[in-house]
Amino acid sequence: MPPRRLPPLHAIRAFEAAARCLSISQAANELNVTPGAVSRHVRALEADLGTPLFLRRATGLELTPVGRALAEGAREAFDRLAEAATGVRLRQHRRLSIGVYSHFLSRALLPILPELRREHPALEIDFHAGTNALDMAPSRFDAVIAVSGIGRQSGLVVRPLMPIVTVAVAAPRRLKKGPIDFSRVPLLHTRPRVEDWRRWLDYAGFAAIPVRGGSTFESASHTLDAVAADLGVAVAIESLLGPDLRSRRVALAHPARRPTRRHFTLQYETRLADDPTMQTFADWLCARLGS
Repeated sequence: MPPRRLPPLHAIRAFEAAARCLSISQAANELNVTPGAVSRHVRALEADLGTPLFLRRATGLELTPVGRALAEGAREAFDRLAEAATGVRLRQHRRLSIGVYSHFLSRALLPILPELRREHPALEIDFHAGTNALDMAPSRFDAVIAVSGIGRQSGLVVRPLMPIVTVAVAAPRRLKKGPIDFSRVPLLHTRPRVEDWRRWLDYAGFAAIPVRGGSTFESASHTLDAVAADLGVAVAIESLLGPDLRSRRVALAHPARRPTRRHFTLQYETRLADDPTMQTFADWLCARLGS
């Protein structure tokens, strides 16, 4: 196929804007150039085509029949080009695979996912939930939401989402009986976080209270279900309690808030740092949840 013989594209762009506005100055403002530049482009295009495109009258510009036909063709071409470019951008989004702790998914992510779909409808994400920290390896997914420090990690981008601050929670009806006696109330445990009670009791000034007995649950969500059923009290992550506190399923059992050096973080390999789909998801999530 022989090469296309096209008129200068800068000139076509200037002409199309002037034809749409019927004003050199308005076209210049739209294109962020000087009126003189638009005039030069239009005159160069007329010279290249060998025919006038505008009638220049005292009342303003008027398209010639040739100019009107060219303006319609240029507008259609630019519209098709814009649609093609939009299609390319949309196709850049690939399906993401995200590993995430089950409790974080249910308490933090699911309530805001409708916002993500509204703001980025082209994003397609598969979430893979689990309770085992060993399952949350970034190499297994495009990214993971896991608990870690926020320092540098070799080969990984680590972006903080929520700090880990622990609090004690109980069923609201239990609190109606008066302050909690942590030496007598059943202490409920979450299997992946076996040290939570010892650390919280020490921080809250109850170092003399031993941690013994009490029911143990596989996930933090199950532990909170047991709290809501008034089987005992538990230690929970404050930033994930919003839905449970708002619905009054549980309530704070004590004012002590134990801070830690750990965060929920979004982690992905550095090779994905410039991936447009990852950037879109990571930037949105960090803006929505970032600490």
